[in-house]
Amino acid sequence: MNNPSPEDVRYMAHALRLAKYGLYTTDPNPRVGCVIVRDSRIVGEGWHRRAGEPHAEVHALAAAGQQARGATAYVSLEPCCHHGRTPPCSEALVRAGIARVVAAMPDPNPRVGSRGVAELERAGIRVDIGLLQAEAERLNPGFISRMARGRPYLRVKLAASLDGRTALANGESKWITGVDARADVQRLRARSSAILTGIGTVLADDPSLTVRDLDIGRQPLRVVVDARLGMRPDARMLSLSGKTLVVTAVADAGQAAALRRAGAEVIVVRANVDRVDLPGLMRILAEREVNEILVEAGATLCGSLLQAGLIDELVVYLAPHLLGNAARGLFEIPGLDSMQDRIALDIQDVRAIGRDWRITARLA
Repeated sequence: MNNPSPEDVRYMAHALRLAKYGLYTTDPNPRVGCVIVRDSRIVGEGWHRRAGEPHAEVHALAAAGQQARGATAYVSLEPCCHHGRTPPCSEALVRAGIARVVAAMPDPNPRVGSRGVAELERAGIRVDIGLLQAEAERLNPGFISRMARGRPYLRVKLAASLDGRTALANGESKWITGVDARADVQRLRARSSAILTGIGTVLADDPSLTVRDLDIGRQPLRVVVDARLGMRPDARMLSLSGKTLVVTAVADAGQAAALRRAGAEVIVVRANVDRVDLPGLMRILAEREVNEILVEAGATLCGSLLQAGLIDELVVYLAPHLLGNAARGLFEIPGLDSMQDRIALDIQDVRAIGRDWRITARLA
């Protein structure tokens, strides 16, 4: 959008703030906010709260009532034009008599494909698109990735000492980081569709991989990469609320049946007899409407994901202590022969979380 007015920027920024209220709850739908403005005054606002419930535009139009006629709607995502769990928002905007729609970004859903804009324009509504688009995209990296690339957005969480060690040589790792960092990880879990780990972590730590202390009304899908199907039916996560998917490379009917009786779903996604097809797994998870994946795993799985080119973002919590060179590292990857082979990162954010430092980076 060229030459937006200060008023346009202000109202779109407010729509984006509203969208953030759905950060933990809209999955698998995108987080969307909407503001209705008439005569330089907000007459209605809303955000999408949960899949299956009304979209942001519907809430905002309901709040505006008759004042929506002739007004401008600022929405953080192109209004939908297809029937899903709810009716099209483009039709609702037309019926309400909206005169102008300002959308932060086009909908990446191929079912929309700018048809929402076209429907609005055919009805005589002026449409401007692209205002604060980068900010809107940051709200929905997983939805965009699933629609545009056919795979979820993969975020790897790592906790390490200042010398880059994740555990002692004997595997002891509790607790490298402090209570504030661990609470911050709960927020990462809460925004995720799924939490991915490896069988090594499950056997060593017996983790729950649940969202705690945040009431989001759901638990992310737990996904365990277990190539040789060594997971025990009495693993703690299988007794907790939410679903667990065990992904293996072997068709062991007996062990699979035991895990299913314990509550797990077991699927075979094989690259070869010893390895799970990780890109194939990402495609399967996308088909299951998984948007964002949080990886909480050891160096082996993290290294495999890195080598497969599947990692989009790293969130590294660095604790103010040293564990020494015998302790375990962050990634198990082949040694490099040249500095030109370094894996480059773009640092997005660095901030203190209690006594620890959180570094957010993307693969360059």
